[in-house]
Order: sequence, then C-alpha cells, then structure tokens
Amino acid sequence: MAKKRVLTENEEFQIMKLVLDKFLWIGTFFLGFGLFQVVMGSLRTGLWLIATGGALMLVFAWVIIKQFELVR
Repeated sequence: MAKKRVLTENEEFQIMKLVLDKFLWIGTFFLGFGLFQVVMGSLRTGLWLIATGGALMLVFAWVIIKQFELVR
C-alpha cells in the first residue's frame, strides 16, 4: 500500500491561498459587474450583485480568520 504524503504547514498554507484566492476574484468580479450594472441604469440588479460580492468577501474573510485561529 502506498504511503500518503504529509504536507508541511507552508505547503498547506500555499494550497489554501490558491483556493481562497479564487473566492476573492469571484467576489471582486461580482462587485465590479454590480457597479457596472448600477452605472448602466439597472439599479436593483446592480445592488444585488454588489451585495453578493460583499457577501463572498465576508465569507472569504471569515475563512481566513478561522484558518489563522486554527494555526495558533
């Protein structure tokens, strides 16, 4: 049976950064596209997209804080 590789703390952190970075980009996209929608005249749709982007950013921040608390 093959032995499983154990990751170092640095390797785990680098993988976590890669995954969570995608949430950051998605949240930024929603914020930017929502702002574009507001400027183009669709206020309700734009505000929903901005709220969605903000929620993604809050989830991102929460996950980062939890991960750092687990490391300590």
